[in-house]
Amino acid sequence: MQILVLGAGAWGTALAIAAGERHRITLRPRAAAQAAALARRRENVSYLPGLRLPAGVAISDPAAEGIATLAARHDLVIVATPMAGLRDMLAQLRDCARPVAWLCKGFEAPQTQPWGLLGHEIRAEVAPQLAAGVLSGPSFAQEVARGQPTALVAASDAATVRDALVAAFHGPTMRVYANDDVPGVEVGGAVKNVLAIATGLCDGLALGLNARAALVTRGLAEMTRLGMALGARADTFMGLSGLGDLVLTATGDLSRNRRVGLLLAEGQTLQQAVESLGHVAEGVYSARTVLARAQRLGVEMPIAQAVVDLLDGRLAPADAVATLMGRDPIPENIPPVA
Repeated sequence: MQILVLGAGAWGTALAIAAGERHRITLRPRAAAQAAALARRRENVSYLPGLRLPAGVAISDPAAEGIATLAARHDLVIVATPMAGLRDMLAQLRDCARPVAWLCKGFEAPQTQPWGLLGHEIRAEVAPQLAAGVLSGPSFAQEVARGQPTALVAASDAATVRDALVAAFHGPTMRVYANDDVPGVEVGGAVKNVLAIATGLCDGLALGLNARAALVTRGLAEMTRLGMALGARADTFMGLSGLGDLVLTATGDLSRNRRVGLLLAEGQTLQQAVESLGHVAEGVYSARTVLARAQRLGVEMPIAQAVVDLLDGRLAPADAVATLMGRDPIPENIPPVA
């Protein structure tokens, strides 16, 4: 199988490494300088130092040919850009006859309307004929690249896309489960980053494991409410892209979003926290878009609201927790699973 990976950040490189022993991979970085460095060193020193690219991974010079032309020579196209780059990539791939899947998680910053869109909504705007979907789930790039056991979900309304993703990445160290609930899988990937900031804050303030469990559980309820308002199935949030990704991102030491919460609890400013990471923490940028979409739909998300108020400087860390704990009592009201 020939697979094109567009973007050579941590996650795109990790998937190229994971699949490069069994398939022919073309990894196309955004910049020519990065392509030259990857071709020379066979290692992504910026994101995954010490992990070599397999022989089956070829590096494509972005100046050599257009994306649409390159995609036509492959069996599967993986878009491994941040959410901000997805619209442009899908526009360039709008006439692609191959299955396409993106890896980014979150809501796009507002473009043609006052609220941000999920990946499948962007595709509906710019490439409605494209057979496409999303590969998501609980996964740190470093562990995938090292060949540590991982389970992912391939979501698409097209069986050809789901089948292509399973054929590409299901193997001895990676299980890939198919799902047709694209809104559910995407909402899980978007909201878990915001909730991880809240959980990092909780742990940084040494509030205890009871508080962490409460945040994760009530955060899952918020995620599910938003997802169902966007047409998702409730049971999706009990799976890999919901509960699985939330637990990983909220509790794992490799989570950049959790790290932001920890640093804010230490008294660092948001700018200091983000700069110290060296890489993108998607929750910082998606928190406002998540909340804006929820408000548009009339969905209450008090944890997401507290995170946005914290990031925008309206609440200090301790005050954010006090605001959540001071809410009036309500029934638990777990969304039903069909």
